[in-house]
Amino acid sequence: QVQLVESGGGLVQAGDSLRLSCAASGLTLSNYAMGWFRQAPGKEREFVAAISRSGSSTYYVDYVKGRFAISRDNAKNTLYLQMNSLKPEDTAVYYCAATRRFVVATTPNEYNYWGQGTQVTVSS
Repeated sequence: QVQLVESGGGLVQAGDSLRLSCAASGLTLSNYAMGWFRQAPGKEREFVAAISRSGSSTYYVDYVKGRFAISRDNAKNTLYLQMNSLKPEDTAVYYCAATRRFVVATTPNEYNYWGQGTQVTVSS
């Protein structure tokens, strides 16, 4: 059974940093490209960042470029999202997802497995 479990969310102030983790089980992470999405109340789930199977390629939505960094440790079957200079508009539930695609994917329907999400709240 495939499981993706996010952790590391919390309540922080604007300008602070958080590091999210996504621990995978039931699959070999190196066989999947991975992504982070987020969903704020009343809004659709939106793409944040993606990383290729090896980690050699990454892709970000414009409004997190330079602030967020996606990375992976295939030996530990774990995905990360380092979030710096957080803003109140980054408040959302953050989800990690795995796709069998060979390239990075930016839309939810391209992903095969999802975690349950972790809440990130940024106060002003």
